[in-house]
Amino acid sequence: MKKIGRLEKPDNFGSAHMFSNPILERISRTHISIPITMFLVMALISFYIAYTETSTFIGTGILLLIAGFIFFTFVEYFMHKYFFHMEPNTPIKDKVQYSIHGVHHDYPKDKDRLAMPPFVSAAYAAILYLIFKLIMGDLAYYFLPGFLIGYASYLGVHYIVHAFPPPKNFFKTLWVNHAIHHYKDPDSAFGVSTPLWDIILGTMPKKD
Repeated sequence: MKKIGRLEKPDNFGSAHMFSNPILERISRTHISIPITMFLVMALISFYIAYTETSTFIGTGILLLIAGFIFFTFVEYFMHKYFFHMEPNTPIKDKVQYSIHGVHHDYPKDKDRLAMPPFVSAAYAAILYLIFKLIMGDLAYYFLPGFLIGYASYLGVHYIVHAFPPPKNFFKTLWVNHAIHHYKDPDSAFGVSTPLWDIILGTMPKKD
């Protein structure tokens, strides 16, 4: 089992002070509604451009949007497993891994660090747009909204599973899986918004 956080008691309700500079410390935090709103607005603008400025058939566009959403769920799983949980076997990797994710395992109740700061989120969206546009041309205007809606959904789910008690319906699985990932087995349940890729790739929590 990899070392993710650094505290002996993982369910810590405090908050890490990551930067000595007060400005850096402040901009390292964000309310979850800000990046979610940013991604949804960007998705809406991209969809509007796709519908009004491109010749892509709307049926094809909807399929591309769904494909973008599904692709995001795979990226979410892949990034969580292989980047956020990279082996911190060098001082640089240890610092990077702790800064981007280990601190969240130490302070899972810190609601201001459940998403990247807005300027980082905006940079991600811009880079993704350029990559998708380079690969797919105008089709990217339909694919990008699906990806960004997936990103916004992930942020929303990640926030509510940390901020609210689990519901008494089938969504409870998301709460249970993420709790197991945090407090029992960090080498399982890498999917936050969906267990799809954990099921496909064999990283669902053991049923003991």
